[in-house]
Amino acid sequence: MDFGLSLHASTATDIVAYSDADWAGCPDTRRSTSGYCVYFGPSLISWSSKRQPTVSRSSAEAEYRAVANAVAEVSWLRQLLVELSCPVAKATVVYCDNVSAVYLSANTVHHRCTKHIELDIHFVRE
Repeated sequence: MDFGLSLHASTATDIVAYSDADWAGCPDTRRSTSGYCVYFGPSLISWSSKRQPTVSRSSAEAEYRAVANAVAEVSWLRQLLVELSCPVAKATVVYCDNVSAVYLSANTVHHRCTKHIELDIHFVRE
């Protein structure tokens, strides 16, 4: 009982996600590990932590890849809830602790140095 997940009954139907990444955290390959967790109301319903498939050139890139993974999971969960006749009316909030990654998601101008993550940027905005 001390190590289980607690699911709480609630009328709240908002979805909130948190993402994070460690930049070049693996000492052997210098690949980053990214993770996210998703809450439906007060209950944790989805989470993931895994090594990124490529080496990130900056902490912003590693964080943005983590955000992209969280957004992909949230998109899938929202579609699942629609199919279960429980659509979510509010927009989903995805939290990220990297200012550069947040700036990339809000900036409509792509700079030459960020072209290698352009697809993730388009995916998160959409």
